[in-house]
Amino acid sequence: MQGLILAAGMGKRLKELTQDNTKCMVKVNGVRLIDRVLGQLSKLDLKRTVIVIGYEGEKLRKHVGRKWNGMKIDYINNPIYDKTNNIYSLALAADELVKDDTLLLESDLIFEDSIFTRLLEDPHENVVCVDAYKSWMDGTCVTIDEENLIKRFVPKKDFCYEAITSYYKTVNVYKFSRRFSRENYVPFLKAYSMALGDNEYYEQVLRVIALLNKPLMYAMQLNGEKWYEIDDIQDLDIAESIFCEPEEQVKKIASRYGGYWRYPGLKDYTYLVNPYYPPRRLRDEMKASFDVLMENYPSGQRVNALLAAKVFGLKQGTVVVGNGAAEIINAWMNLLAGKVGFVYPTFEEYPNRIDECCRVTFKPSAANGFRYTADDLIKFFTKEPVSSLILINPDNPSGNFLPKKDVLKLVAWTKKVGTRLLIDESFVDFAAQPYTMLDSDFLSKNVHVNVMKSVSKSYGIPGFRLGILACPNEQQANLVKEHLSIWNINSFGEFFLQIAEKYRSDYADACRKIVVERYRFFAGLKKIPFLKPYPSHANFILCEVKKPFTSNSLMMSLWTSAKCLIKDCSMKKGFDGAQFIRLAVRNANDNDELLEALRRLDPVLFE
Repeated sequence: MQGLILAAGMGKRLKELTQDNTKCMVKVNGVRLIDRVLGQLSKLDLKRTVIVIGYEGEKLRKHVGRKWNGMKIDYINNPIYDKTNNIYSLALAADELVKDDTLLLESDLIFEDSIFTRLLEDPHENVVCVDAYKSWMDGTCVTIDEENLIKRFVPKKDFCYEAITSYYKTVNVYKFSRRFSRENYVPFLKAYSMALGDNEYYEQVLRVIALLNKPLMYAMQLNGEKWYEIDDIQDLDIAESIFCEPEEQVKKIASRYGGYWRYPGLKDYTYLVNPYYPPRRLRDEMKASFDVLMENYPSGQRVNALLAAKVFGLKQGTVVVGNGAAEIINAWMNLLAGKVGFVYPTFEEYPNRIDECCRVTFKPSAANGFRYTADDLIKFFTKEPVSSLILINPDNPSGNFLPKKDVLKLVAWTKKVGTRLLIDESFVDFAAQPYTMLDSDFLSKNVHVNVMKSVSKSYGIPGFRLGILACPNEQQANLVKEHLSIWNINSFGEFFLQIAEKYRSDYADACRKIVVERYRFFAGLKKIPFLKPYPSHANFILCEVKKPFTSNSLMMSLWTSAKCLIKDCSMKKGFDGAQFIRLAVRNANDNDELLEALRRLDPVLFE
């Protein structure tokens, strides 16, 4: 058995990283791609590895040399790498292919060692390594039958998104027998290249061979093994977050703040959305309008504010619509002067928008699960006066909830002392007895009060990025709008606001389901010996972590054992190092999966 690596390409999409080096010289977490793969191949007892070089080939030859960990290295030069595609590089190596069984791969790949091991152990002579198609994949796909025989190679131009459930992406790692190369692949390769030229891809030859009547090529389906193809700087960024130590991996993935569809198998219990909404009919309505929405500009601020006012029963002109609540938070906080009061721990998007010297923080007792009342806030901020006060209700991350009479007491007190009050009720619809301060009559009588709501969180549409701010009058709303662009909402977000009223009953049902599921999930968490969950009125539950675990070790244990991503709160301001985690309330199946992962953890291992 021999190895054959195609490494002649220029890798232009990696920009400055390949300005003076070929693509396989790029480093992933400090290790060059070529170093990694040659290290893997050298463990397989191969007779040799042949590398087809081209762009900056002499640098690659000098770096690798004639041997790698005792494995012989031979080279083939592609002098016209800038005018050809990989079919020409492989054609140059045709005489080498027929000399031995071959592991063929491209040089821009990174993958686990076990993929090579499985290829060698596969009983079939000619094997194409494949993975079930996922949205981040690009390039040639195949279809296979129940015996893993490849039925068809599907090039890009024939790709049909309606058939993706039947597609498998080629990983660009192959095992070819010497006989297959001599009798089938090389003759077709030469004929195809002669007929259609050198600016093609070698998979096209496999496509032709797959059309033959007799079975020749089989698929080896990956089963969760890690791999990635690095074509551009985004691919490199993702690869670095996949191929690193677990603790570093969690940090890198969390620092992305989303986009988790790129990580198949990841189960996200950190971000907070409504798992029971939108309903299927609303989704279908959005899909039916996809082309129109994609091809048209959205309306400006005025129209979107009008739509939001209609949805939430507010006066026209008093509503601000944001690209998520975060955009409005930034604009609103920039208008403040003087001291601002916060309850810590909190959603840090608020305090991060002002200087630390302007923050006045009330910290409820951790021993009491960070519970507090309106009287607690009034007592504290009477002694520590502020110009503005932020109330998140239910609070994030504690889940503490003030009933309406408490909020009205706080409204009356802040009015009396001349303190501006912002009420963030992004999670109030999930309370056992929900209510809202999104009421025009209430706001017009309390001009010192603004109400914020993250539509993305409440309605389960974080990808649309929608948030609203309700103001007492147009003057206040206009002050905030001055800090926003005219087109801050895309067409999909606007269309959601346009049709949302038709699905009011579905939304109410979804919120009731969360209440029921939260109680059930809470009861399950209470049975975990190393957790102490605190009652919550939101779609998340704060838990104290007990020995032998810490919040960090529990987070890492869940990640390494079940790819469950949870929120470690120990480093969050206001926790002061106390061991707490926050768990999103998802649907019943997801919550059961997390509970089972927690039960499987053996605390004895961490003593």
